[in-house]
Amino acid sequence: MADTLEPRARKTIHADGEWREAVSGATREILDPADAAPFAVVAEGDEKDTDLAVAAARNAFDHGDWPRTPVTERAELLRRVADLLVRDREELGLLESRDAGKTVEEGRVDIDCVADAFRYFADLVAGEAPGRVVDAGSPDIHSVVVHEPVGVCALITPWNYPLLQASWKIAPALAAGNTFVVKPSEITPLTTVALIDLLVEAGLPAGVANIVTGPGHSVGARLAEHPDVDLVSFTGGLISGTKVAQAAAPSVKKVALELGGKNPNVVFADACATDEAFDTAVDQALNAAFIHSGQVCSAGGRLIVEESVRDRFVSELARRADRIRLGRGTADGVECGPLVSEQQRAKVEAYVESALKEGAVLRSGGKRPEPSPERPESGYFYEPTVLDHCHREMRVVREEVFGPVLTVETFRTEDEAVALANDTEYGLAGAVWTADAGRARRVAGRLRHGTVWINDFHPYLPQAEWGGFGKSGVGRELGPAGLAEYRETKHVYQNLAPKPVRWFAG
Repeated sequence: MADTLEPRARKTIHADGEWREAVSGATREILDPADAAPFAVVAEGDEKDTDLAVAAARNAFDHGDWPRTPVTERAELLRRVADLLVRDREELGLLESRDAGKTVEEGRVDIDCVADAFRYFADLVAGEAPGRVVDAGSPDIHSVVVHEPVGVCALITPWNYPLLQASWKIAPALAAGNTFVVKPSEITPLTTVALIDLLVEAGLPAGVANIVTGPGHSVGARLAEHPDVDLVSFTGGLISGTKVAQAAAPSVKKVALELGGKNPNVVFADACATDEAFDTAVDQALNAAFIHSGQVCSAGGRLIVEESVRDRFVSELARRADRIRLGRGTADGVECGPLVSEQQRAKVEAYVESALKEGAVLRSGGKRPEPSPERPESGYFYEPTVLDHCHREMRVVREEVFGPVLTVETFRTEDEAVALANDTEYGLAGAVWTADAGRARRVAGRLRHGTVWINDFHPYLPQAEWGGFGKSGVGRELGPAGLAEYRETKHVYQNLAPKPVRWFAG
């Protein structure tokens, strides 16, 4: 980790075991979103760099040892990586904070989750049976279903959780015996670059892990269409994900897409029956909407609250939103950092402006904060915002904002609550808050979302699948299904006493 906080200038492309500059020599400055100042320089790769990385991954898969390495040895390497992540937790957490704008504590938690993911997939493959025996109905037939690696995997990750999202792809890909090329977001690539160093330190053979830093329109597009890539896994926006699927279609690659969400947080009145329960529901609504400034695919940006408690709930929510300590993620006491870029802040501002024109009532935030020592004027800060009296015709309710904006809708009946929650093109995650166990199960069962939390928001388990319905994408990450995404299934049928079939004369 000696060079993690000041990454090797220009040489951030890793192919066939070597760190390289971009073939073109192009570079990109990485900006700290807290003050818009550059603090690192990375190589700006393109199609030529991508082809070199894919060739290295292809050669390592076809001719190297990794795909044929015993699962116990692959698992042990993943555990070594987890140990290295724990060792470098503070440096990596700080780097994630400066790169993506989140608080240092959020960065540290991310690193813990990354280590957990590597350990989980190590344990999963190490504990598996070598194959599933299929009864062929004869003692002379040995029939077994086995799993094999897919091949070369293209892993395209987003800017909001750079290392965590990379780990959800890299750990199962390696556990299954694949080689890969990862393309991190061009604006938050630094911790993924650092992870490649840790994989090398852990003993991963050359060519198995490759990275190309560069933009999506060149590096990502080339990975999606490349004939030597067998699988592409993409996490990001709907428009880009659609392009990835279209590019991958002619070669019929395996495709996994996680494309975001517009996630409802449904609060019934009985969840607020006591002062403690009320405070918990409000606190979790704040957590759902404003963690990492709302730049979370599973953010609970749609509060759907029962009408009888709406005024009290929203008033307290707005009061507490106004008190959130906004500032540089590395500063003590800061609870919410900046948005990742000026472009992202402008997008959020446009959504709030359109909502107010369409009749929403501003209850808190809605503007850039006053500058302070913790909030430089040049930083991409935006106040946590609560918009009341919202309805489904508003863009801010229908579309993914990806910022610190919470919209409020109300309902009177259980059926109305479910209808509102499901009235979205997305289906990634949602939550229901109620003291009625029967209602909790009914509503959770009716919600068309890949993850449903009951009386909680945001936790995930490495053992559980993560995916969505509708335009939230296809495929699964985490859990056994996440490992299965990186495997092919082979049926091996052995006849121990072959005999002629005599279908034809002769």
